[in-house]
Amino acid sequence: MKALVFLALLGAAFAAAEDDKIVGGYECPKHSVPYQVSLNAGYHFCGGSLISSQWVVSAAHCYKSRIQVRLGEHNIAVNEGTEQWIDGAKMIKHPQYNSHNLDNDIMLIKLSRPATLNSYVQTVALPTRCPVADENCLVSGWGNMSANGSNFPDRLQCLRQPIIDDRICRNAYPHLFTENMVCSGFMHGGASSCQGDSGGPLVCNGQLQGVVSWGYDCAMQGHPSVYARVCLYLSIVNKETPILN
Repeated sequence: MKALVFLALLGAAFAAAEDDKIVGGYECPKHSVPYQVSLNAGYHFCGGSLISSQWVVSAAHCYKSRIQVRLGEHNIAVNEGTEQWIDGAKMIKHPQYNSHNLDNDIMLIKLSRPATLNSYVQTVALPTRCPVADENCLVSGWGNMSANGSNFPDRLQCLRQPIIDDRICRNAYPHLFTENMVCSGFMHGGASSCQGDSGGPLVCNGQLQGVVSWGYDCAMQGHPSVYARVCLYLSIVNKETPILN
């Protein structure tokens, strides 16, 4: 990516990005990521993941007091007849979310009515374990596709990338990386999530293991993308969303 939205909060060393897009990826096969949602406030500003018919997981730094959740989307610039647009009734940021270092960067959104599950709109499974190094994952979103400029797609973008060992990530981001974060991507750079992808899913072996959170300049060598580690938040998710119990 060019610079993740969450990093904008960390100062001049980070580039702001309220929209993240995939750099070095490819257009997802149409409706192949049916759990992906777009958060809209008159424009796409973040992504999210549908975890039940009435609940979405996104990033806390994507919080707005009014959010419309758009499901069943592929091309967000046109009406394809598969969309469901549902207002967010309740936005719940993690109670220990830290806007300075983006620790606990996770948010739950309760939809004002249940989504209709079909071939275009599906849920993604919550993790039954934490991710492991080198595990192959899929990140998706409508974020910036350019590492050195602005090129925001209308069609959903995908990227396959591995989980990076925590020790490597900690060395890449000394004093910033916490146990609540997980890195995924390529240390050599060239491909990553980016501005506009924030809040979107990192799915490994069919389970939601990460929420797009922050990073340095998109696809920068030596600085992979950082995600909220979903496996550590299951107790909070289950507390707020009893439907999942």
